[in-house]
Amino acid sequence: MRVKAISRISALVVPVLLSLNSLVFAVPVQDGASVREGAPVAAPATAATVAAPVAAPAVQEAAAAGEGEEKPGEVIMHHILDNDRIVFEPFGEILLPHIVVAGYDISITKHVVMIWLASVILILLASAAGSSVKKMSSKQAPKGIANVFEALVDFIRTDVAKSNIGHGYEKHLPFLLTVFFFILICNLLGLIPYGATATGNINVTLTLAIFTFFITQISAFKAHGVKGYLAHLTAGTHWSLWIIMVPIEIIGQFTKPFALTIRLFANMTAGHIIILSLIFISFILKSYIVAMAVSVPFAIFIYLLELFVAFLQAFVFTMLSALFIGLATAHEEEHDGHALEAPSHH
Repeated sequence: MRVKAISRISALVVPVLLSLNSLVFAVPVQDGASVREGAPVAAPATAATVAAPVAAPAVQEAAAAGEGEEKPGEVIMHHILDNDRIVFEPFGEILLPHIVVAGYDISITKHVVMIWLASVILILLASAAGSSVKKMSSKQAPKGIANVFEALVDFIRTDVAKSNIGHGYEKHLPFLLTVFFFILICNLLGLIPYGATATGNINVTLTLAIFTFFITQISAFKAHGVKGYLAHLTAGTHWSLWIIMVPIEIIGQFTKPFALTIRLFANMTAGHIIILSLIFISFILKSYIVAMAVSVPFAIFIYLLELFVAFLQAFVFTMLSALFIGLATAHEEEHDGHALEAPSHH
């Protein structure tokens, strides 16, 4: 019975969609055909001169309509780029204040609002999880948001911080946890209606990468001292190769935060561009069939993939930050290991 019902519905719906699809593409063709057929009739010069003033307003109206219509590329870039307004279509929009202090533009933008919102959400969720844990006894297991936080915190502590940094990872754990949850919430806010992805702004990702850069350099100085840090730039090679190795090592110190910046920015921006591009395919082709067969299914698939990418990019940024810190302090761990092994030989 279900198969028969589905076949009957398909028999009714598919012809309707095909007819609508044919009408969409037939209208421009018929208009063009009528123009071509009417051209030989208007051969006399007097008819042409009379028809020209009549046709001029129609051409001007069409040109004005074309100028007022937004192109798909403009809509996509408006959604991706930062601006001074938050649009709640079709309900209206909120114009954000423009602030200039001492010649510096510190205006509040859409991505700034998303950063503030992500910070507030993170504080509220962490506070709720912390208060829930405090109320539990030693024999109780965490539930709800506390259980989620415990699993994620334990994962970052064990599989990211401890495995990549090693000895002394505890002092870097607060930074890594904050970066992970902040990036994750920012990524997820970009997937909700009327939201925006703050991590799709290169200024945000660059700022996060700069924090990682300074923490890495400070950790290296503390682990090795100034002399050990400078010796690390030579990579343990002969002095004759220092002219090659030192510039390479210095460049390498700056390519790491650059990689963090571009990786997060590009991945979060590309996903939204793909989703919007798939949706606009049906509008460009003016086809219901393309919308149902291509645009909507593939856009939903990419959207679900973006949910996975939101978690993945937060993990990748945190893992690479821990890896860079671990590489900068690796010698300290080796010296501690040798110091522990030395008494065991006697």
